[in-house]
Amino acid sequence: MRCVVTTGDGKFELKRLPIPSPGPNEMLVKVEACAQNHTDWKSVTLHKHPGNIVGSDFAGTVVALGSAVPSELRKVGDRVAGMVRGNINPNGAFAEFLVADPALAITLPPDLPFETAAQLGVSCYATCQALYQTLNLPTPLQPATSPQDILIWSGSSSMGHYAVQFAKLAGLRVISTASPANFELVRSLGAEEVLDYADSRTPKKIFAATAGKLRQAVDCISDGMTPVQVSGSLSKEGGTVVTVLPYESRKKGVKTELILIYSMWGEDVELPMLIKGDPEHYKNATTYNRMISEMLAKNMLKFGAINIFPNGLASVQEGMEYMMFGKVHAEKIIYRISDTPDSF
Repeated sequence: MRCVVTTGDGKFELKRLPIPSPGPNEMLVKVEACAQNHTDWKSVTLHKHPGNIVGSDFAGTVVALGSAVPSELRKVGDRVAGMVRGNINPNGAFAEFLVADPALAITLPPDLPFETAAQLGVSCYATCQALYQTLNLPTPLQPATSPQDILIWSGSSSMGHYAVQFAKLAGLRVISTASPANFELVRSLGAEEVLDYADSRTPKKIFAATAGKLRQAVDCISDGMTPVQVSGSLSKEGGTVVTVLPYESRKKGVKTELILIYSMWGEDVELPMLIKGDPEHYKNATTYNRMISEMLAKNMLKFGAINIFPNGLASVQEGMEYMMFGKVHAEKIIYRISDTPDSF
């Protein structure tokens, strides 16, 4: 199969490797489309080992099942999406085939294009870890009986796009931030108020809009000025901020909780720092997959804009540079495997 493989010096190349075989509890997926995340280029840069297949998010079709996979869980021909621990081992999404845990995959409706579905994995799992595993908030399938405020910083980011929707569908009152060009987009996802992330007055405006009682926030950026901005939006007593990069707030009473989607397998993993596995996180992830699958079946979600690069896996270098140079705005980079030129 053709796949994008790390060379061990912070770079990667398109090459051919044998198609993997699923273990007893795994499924083999023919990848139709894959999506690029910031974690992909960052992991390639940090985890300098040769032979790792790049990419986390995928969508495709189940073509084989391990001997121990129960038929009520998965069948050959199922349309699925999700994520794998690409970039740090020889099983990544930027490939024609991959193996995956059948319990950690989202079931796709028959009319949902693979190119659209490829964006779901990292963004939705991170959203669930933030809202449910960390903040213990109501879910879209079991909404709150009374509204409460939550701040989703950067509602137009890939994660924010889904965090705003999940929170709104769960009956929460969502306040968010974006650039003015994306205000209407974030409002259409369910945010009641959207403010300019670049305006120095935004934390004070959020504080006023929530009557100084905001206690929970999700920082989908967790870099630059956002630690100060998000903390400044919370109540004087503080609160909890879920982060996607590690930081500690300087504001008294503000607790930060880092989420790491690689923990969803419940196993230790090196990124290259060691992340201890938590079996409870695996159990949670299987619940999230069932919930997201049901939400898709009920047509509850709005999908983000996608940017399909024209040459499939041969476009990954271009796509990585596009992201590293900060050109991604309210869109998801997608590679359609069949677009890869035959010469590769």
